[in-house]
Amino acid sequence: IDFALEEDVIYGEAIGIIASRAKERETPVAFSNIKKQDMVQRLGSQDIPLVLNTTPSVYSTQQGGGAGDADLNIRGFNQRNVAIMINGVPVNDMENGWVYWSNWDGVADATSSIQVQRGLSAVNLATPSIGGTMNILTDPTAQEAGVNVRQEVGNDGFLKTTLSAASGLVHDKFAFNGLIVRKTGDGLIDKTWTDAWAYYFGASYNMNANNRFELYALGAPQRHGQNLYKQNIGVYSHDFAKSLDDYDEAALEKFTEVGRTYNQNWGPVSSSYDGKQAWNEKTDHDRYDEGFINERENFFHKPQVNLNWFTKLNDDLSIYTVAYYSGGHGGGTGTLDQSIEYPDGRDEDGDGEVDRYSTFIYDYSNPSRIPDWDAVIEMNRSDTDRKGTPKTPGEALGILRNSRNNQWTIGAISKVNYKFSDAVKAVFGIDWRTAEIEHYREVRDLLGGDYFIDNSDDFNPNNQAGLGDKIAYNFTNTVDWFGVFGQTEYKTARLTAYGMAGYSMIKYGHTNHFADDGTGNELFLESDWINGMQVKGGASYKVTSIIDVYGNAGYITKVPIFDNVIDDYNKSMATDPENEKFLSIEGGVNFTGLMDNTLIAKFNLYHTIWTDRSYSTGYIDIDGNEGIIFLSGMNAVHQGIEFEAAYQPMPLFRLDAAAGIGNWTLTDDVSGTYKDWSSGNETLEEYNFYVKDLKVGDAPQTQFALAGSVYPIPGLFSQVVFRYYANHYADWNPFDRTESDDREQSWQAPNYSVLDFHASYNLPFEFAGIKPQLFVHVFNILDAEYIMDALDNSDYNSYKIDHDSNPDTDKVFANPHKADAAEVFMGLPRMFNIGLQLKY
Repeated sequence: IDFALEEDVIYGEAIGIIASRAKERETPVAFSNIKKQDMVQRLGSQDIPLVLNTTPSVYSTQQGGGAGDADLNIRGFNQRNVAIMINGVPVNDMENGWVYWSNWDGVADATSSIQVQRGLSAVNLATPSIGGTMNILTDPTAQEAGVNVRQEVGNDGFLKTTLSAASGLVHDKFAFNGLIVRKTGDGLIDKTWTDAWAYYFGASYNMNANNRFELYALGAPQRHGQNLYKQNIGVYSHDFAKSLDDYDEAALEKFTEVGRTYNQNWGPVSSSYDGKQAWNEKTDHDRYDEGFINERENFFHKPQVNLNWFTKLNDDLSIYTVAYYSGGHGGGTGTLDQSIEYPDGRDEDGDGEVDRYSTFIYDYSNPSRIPDWDAVIEMNRSDTDRKGTPKTPGEALGILRNSRNNQWTIGAISKVNYKFSDAVKAVFGIDWRTAEIEHYREVRDLLGGDYFIDNSDDFNPNNQAGLGDKIAYNFTNTVDWFGVFGQTEYKTARLTAYGMAGYSMIKYGHTNHFADDGTGNELFLESDWINGMQVKGGASYKVTSIIDVYGNAGYITKVPIFDNVIDDYNKSMATDPENEKFLSIEGGVNFTGLMDNTLIAKFNLYHTIWTDRSYSTGYIDIDGNEGIIFLSGMNAVHQGIEFEAAYQPMPLFRLDAAAGIGNWTLTDDVSGTYKDWSSGNETLEEYNFYVKDLKVGDAPQTQFALAGSVYPIPGLFSQVVFRYYANHYADWNPFDRTESDDREQSWQAPNYSVLDFHASYNLPFEFAGIKPQLFVHVFNILDAEYIMDALDNSDYNSYKIDHDSNPDTDKVFANPHKADAAEVFMGLPRMFNIGLQLKY
């Protein structure tokens, strides 16, 4: 029988229109769908991006292992060049484009599906996507009425309780659903504990047949201990280091082995110390644990509220609008200390000035330094610093500080959809948002002292800061964004084509509350409006009933992030910021229903050219003013082939496969000059970066995934997932390659594979309408040792010449771009998650 299904908007689908979801056999882009069932079966309460590791060219890791500290990379582009959306609303940081997954911890439990569109994507927003887009859709309000309770336990004290409920559609008008999550745990990596909540609420109102309103609110207030610092491989395992051909075993004399769960971002403290801590505007908090203090802890709550209005004016014209608010309250911790001149007046660097030393006390008996909290507390209470220099008793020379980031964003996205004919449709829209972000440091823990002397505020010098007082820096940044876009789609029985154009402009502002502008007022900087644009389009053609081919192309000029326009720490601004440019082409073929409808497969090729990658440096102009200048010309190409397939020859068995083979390379050396008047006279400064033919780092360029699923009896599911990664070049900064004889590739981490296991069983009985389900997840079931993240030529954890004899000066790498010069995060050891779900 030859037939086709007609599409109509139903409850819960309208939000998919705002999110610009791609459609099978129509939208001419490479994309993958992760359904709610897939997330339930594979995620196991990990961070959301980790469920994408079975899709082509997507690499996500848990980095140091802290809850919510995941990282995402698509086609060699990090999160800054991937557009992340929740219910159609962009959630990338307005200042730097980054995504902090701890802000969305628990949201996975309220997710109905995720769609990843790789490359430029067909999303019709002014927001540019380079590596791809990730659309997260939450559970629709009009889902079936019921209550769901889910209890999970795991290794290292992991405990998670999830309660969700839905009303279903009431009187054909109203629908509600909600979820609350409580999660605690000690963490698999040392002291990466988590103490988190998450919530989600949805409501909808069908005013009439042509108007529908939806309200969504979600957030995840949480605290967690972090492991932010990579280590030398020898710190984790001497045997693993020895197994590497390019690791110098002489380095093992320096790096003591302490195991894969080592974390230097904490230290023990005497339980007798009863000092209070300040965070979130309160100064009477007890520390998380009386026996230790985390040097690095994250605490944050980023609520998001969306109000959607869908209106159908007639059969051809409809409008979809979302107004949203996103907050942000919290920050992260670290140490801060006074810098004091050496009493003997030493000048080791020969700059004619007395050198300074840090007063903070660290314990160096471990492989890497950790805070010696008890020694710092004793110093702060005494009348000398760590070198015996006199000080006032009670003056805290070393403290624990918070770096705060309080923010709000409001915005609106509105799309007008018009149907010119059965074949031609168009959408036009606006994308507006404005944000204000507070950045400041504050005293979190005085560590036995009474006050901390801070001289960073021009208006309050020699400030004796107490708990919760602002120190070091204090400024407010603003971001204003406005974009317009239009897209036209042509569709027949066989052919679908689209073209899209978008224009955006952005303006940054900066008010430094600690800096005097010379007139007694706070320093204020504001950029001009910076313009960006994108054009893209593509076509898909159904060759036969089971084969379709597609192609797309696009060009983007992307505005620089805030930090590349305004240096808020050095109080300077770029006068002529440079846009980054991206040119991309892609083609693919999809097979649907092969081998008697047992096999589907997708192939595609992509080629993306990235030019004028942003890099800035400070300079002095002819009037003596500080500024920022862009050094342009850094170019790269990201190209590759991707494959995705599913094969189910019988109801009892299914095989899924994915592969991405990339070639991501910098293409040219970079040279140029700029004028600098810092000496009082015009100087022509030269810059040279030697990067031609060097590989892009930070993610494996070859990736394979294979998942075998069995369904032996009704209600029982079991799956083994195999993932393999190769050609993984360590992360590196191309703007550090300033020596013409340094042409070696960054260190290449060893290839690795990992196995995960998932299973669930719907117990074959009900009790009072309650349906129970048991489930289990085991990650890295073979407890394989592997390196998942690496940084080339580490300044802190590499094996260097004369390290021990001269620990306070710069050292020379003993083996640059080799294994002992890198710092890494090892893959997490075996861990498990089991639980019981009760569904009513």
